Amino acid sequence: MASIVEPPSRPLSLADIARIQFQGAVASLDLTESMRMRLSLPFREITVRVPVLMDDGSERVFMGHRVQHNGARGPTKGGIRYHPDVDLDEVRGLAALMTWKTALLDLPFGGAKGGVTVDARTLSRNEKERLTRTFTRRIAIGLGPYRDIPAPDMYTDAQTMAWLLDEYSSRAGYSPACVTGKPVELGGSVGRSEATGRGVLIVMREAAKVHGVPWKGSRVAIQGFGNVGSHLAAAAFEEGLRVVAVTDVGGGTHNDNGLDLPALQAHVERAGTVAGFAGGDRLEGEAIWRVPCEFMVPAALGGVINREENAQALDCRMVVEAANAPTTPIADKILTDDRGIPVIPDILANAGGVVVSYFEWTQNLQQFRWDLDEVRRQLEKKLVAAFHEVRARADADGVCYRDAAYRIAVRRVADAEELRGH
Repeated sequence: MASIVEPPSRPLSLADIARIQFQGAVASLDLTESMRMRLSLPFREITVRVPVLMDDGSERVFMGHRVQHNGARGPTKGGIRYHPDVDLDEVRGLAALMTWKTALLDLPFGGAKGGVTVDARTLSRNEKERLTRTFTRRIAIGLGPYRDIPAPDMYTDAQTMAWLLDEYSSRAGYSPACVTGKPVELGGSVGRSEATGRGVLIVMREAAKVHGVPWKGSRVAIQGFGNVGSHLAAAAFEEGLRVVAVTDVGGGTHNDNGLDLPALQAHVERAGTVAGFAGGDRLEGEAIWRVPCEFMVPAALGGVINREENAQALDCRMVVEAANAPTTPIADKILTDDRGIPVIPDILANAGGVVVSYFEWTQNLQQFRWDLDEVRRQLEKKLVAAFHEVRARADADGVCYRDAAYRIAVRRVADAEELRGH
C-alpha cells in the first residue's frame, strides 16, 4: 500500500511531496527522532543575488539557490535549473530527492540541487552565459569535485556546464570533475545527454516483465518533450514501442497507430514544439491523461498527477515517473491502492542521468574515457539491479515500489550517518 501522511491545506509544493513521501516511508524504519531530523533537514543552504548585465545595457537581479541536503555518503550531487518557478522550497525538495536517488542506486554521492528564478527562454546566449558565470562565482565556495558537483537540469545544458566549469576552473585550476553533463570535448561522458531518457526505458522494460505488460508494440504516452521525454521517445521507438502521444509547453500531438518519431523530431527542430505536427491529431491541455496506453510517463514538472484533475482519468497499465515528484501522495494512493496501477517512482525511474554523471565524474578523476557501448552497458547493469532490489523489497514488505525504494535509500543514508558519527 502507498503510505499517506496528512498533506497541508494549501496546494502541495514539490518540497511537500518529497517530505510526505519520506515521512510515509520511514514510519516503518527503526530510526531515532534525532536521526529522522538529520535526514529530513538540509545540511547547507546558499541563497544569492545574481546581478546580470543585459544586452540592452540594463541590469537585472535574479535570485539563485544551492541546497546541499546530505553528504554522509559522499560529495553532494544534483542539477541546476533555470526556471521562473524556482524557489528555495522547490530546491530543498529536489535536493532531498537526489539524496534518496543516489543512495538507492548505491552511488558514492549525497544529494544537492540548485536553480535561478528566471525564464531562460527570454535570455540571449550572452545573457545566459553572464548569468551562469555570476551564479557560479556566488556559490563557488560550496562547490568542488569532492564537495558538491552540479549537472544540467531544466533549461540548462552541456554549454551551461561548460561555462560553469570554466568559471570554477579560473579560480581552482582546471577541474573537469567539478561538474558533470559537460560537452565531451571538455571531459564530458558520451551517452550523458541521453542517459535519463534511456534509463527510464530500461526500468520500464524490467517493470513490464514483472507485471506481464507486452513490450513490442505497446503504447507510450509522454507528458513533456524536453531532454528526457525526447530521448525516451526515441529509444522507445527504436525498440518497437508505439509512442502514441506527446506534449510540451506549446501543445501536444496524438496518433493511435504511433507517431513517426524521426518526423516529429524534425518538426520540433523547425517549430520548437510538438504542436502542429502533421503526423498526429491535436492534443490540448490535460487531454494526454485520458489517452489509452500501457505506459503513462510524466516527464516534465512536479505535481501534475493529482486527485482533483487526473488520477481517476488515467487509462494506462503503469505510471513511470520520468519527472521529479510528478505524482502527489493522494494521487499515488488512488493509483496504487484503489486502481491497482503500479507507479515506478522517480528516484528509480529517472536515475539514469545521475548514474552516467557518476561515470563521468570517475572518468574525470582518473583521466580516462569509456566508449558509448560501455556506458550503455554499465547503465543498464546498474538500473536493472536497482529495479530488482526494489521489487524484491516491495514483495518482502508488502508495500508499493515507492515505499520500498525509500526504505532502501533511507536506511543506507542513516547507516552512513551513524557510522560517521556526526
